Amino acid sequence: MEIFIVSFYSYILGSIPFGLIYTRIAGLGDVRKIGSGNIGATNVLRTGNKKLAVFTLLSDVAKGSIAVLITEKFYSEFILMSFLIVYLGHIFPVWLKFKGGKGVATFIGGILVVNYILCIIFLITWAAVVKVFKISSLSAIVAFVATLLATFILYERNLSLLMFFFTIFSIYTHKDNIKRIISGEESKIKTK
Repeated sequence: MEIFIVSFYSYILGSIPFGLIYTRIAGLGDVRKIGSGNIGATNVLRTGNKKLAVFTLLSDVAKGSIAVLITEKFYSEFILMSFLIVYLGHIFPVWLKFKGGKGVATFIGGILVVNYILCIIFLITWAAVVKVFKISSLSAIVAFVATLLATFILYERNLSLLMFFFTIFSIYTHKDNIKRIISGEESKIKTK
């Protein structure tokens, strides 16, 4: 019964499509019809509304943290499972016919609670790659790989296996971005 409860609230929290909700409320239409078609903060930024993109980012991070914090408090033995399910909820939301975002912000929220050191490694790597290449998708993929390597070196097998899954899944969810990176067509983050 506990597994069902944890799975249910983790998935429901993860599946809330904040980017889509916020852009519609702001009168910007369906964010899935612009840019990459993604519901995440990077695509919301393509609407030109930076504040809305930041709000989307913070909300997606928060839902990852909240799900894992609830689990840590009440069902601590299922914390890694909750982390995985809130992440998958963002990627496969039932409300959007299982077509959601890439899960990067939700991952950040979850890993912040599970292991803040790995969160710092992820964020520093992401920021460094963005600084050099200005490509969000590339930064996320490199950050996942760097965090995976750190996990294998520093932590136990269960967390390492979970991080391996996140890394493989991130590569999968970014497959179209990878093709565009290779062809030189991937959008860059505008700094102004």
